[in-house]
Amino acid sequence: MPWMQTAGVPEATHAPGLGERVTAYIALTKPRIIELLLVTTVPVMVVAQGGLPRAWLVLATVVGGAMAAGGANAMNMYVDRDIDARMQRTRNRPLVTGTIAPRDALAFAVSLEVIAFAWLWAFVNPLSAALAASACLFYVFIYTVWLKRTSKQNIVIGGAAGAVPVLIGWSSVANSVAWQPLLLFAVIFFWTPPHFWALAIKYREDYSAASVPMLPSVSTMRETGIQILAYSSIVVLLGVAFAPVAGMGVLYLCVAGVAGALFWWMSLDVLRKGTTQAAMRLFAFSITYLTVLFGAMAADVLVRHWA
Repeated sequence: MPWMQTAGVPEATHAPGLGERVTAYIALTKPRIIELLLVTTVPVMVVAQGGLPRAWLVLATVVGGAMAAGGANAMNMYVDRDIDARMQRTRNRPLVTGTIAPRDALAFAVSLEVIAFAWLWAFVNPLSAALAASACLFYVFIYTVWLKRTSKQNIVIGGAAGAVPVLIGWSSVANSVAWQPLLLFAVIFFWTPPHFWALAIKYREDYSAASVPMLPSVSTMRETGIQILAYSSIVVLLGVAFAPVAGMGVLYLCVAGVAGALFWWMSLDVLRKGTTQAAMRLFAFSITYLTVLFGAMAADVLVRHWA
């Protein structure tokens, strides 16, 4: 497989200093993705607790989850370095520029995963540790190694890995999994395709150049728009359905309804206009939607808890 080859990996044009190497290793973890995952983890802990969880438990879960996600992202960059070298959007990543050698990146990624598993097992609970490990394995081997390179449904199935943090958040408090976090798992599972496809519309030529069958690069804009609207509709319905399932109050229901309506309208706009501008507006708002939705559920619980 191309990603297993070491030949052709560029050498750094200069010896990177300590600061540059530290920055490169941080980049391997994809911090912006980690931030989004944590946005979905902590509010779920609040819902599971019915109030504020212990500060140490929140910190331990966040640290362990960040390390687990960072390790998985670093493995993704290790596997995808051949693809990244052919895409304009990713050609400045550390493994492409040669700032970090592939073997060093792999050692770093595996080390992070081992430490994350041990950390979560020791300071949270074994169930959370197992869930984090399963998310990493699924993301690396099912999505990155297999589906991303072979199927236009890659992000649909692969998105399951990004939905696991809600299960980790719930299990860190309850030491079990229930219907409430499973419904939130479904929210993120169905949210991921329209979120990612909206970005992929802008970079569809990149994916074509790298021979990655991302939906916008192998299908028409109309088909992509239809798929985006279909998945967004499911997300909105699931987001609202969480209110009765988890016993949410009026605050959450109102936010879920308004934010969901905006999300759905922007998805419809992508179908109607079929432009990169409409797609990027949806991409940007999709992040806002998820942040606001999960923030609202935490706020709803806390307001009623302190009332």
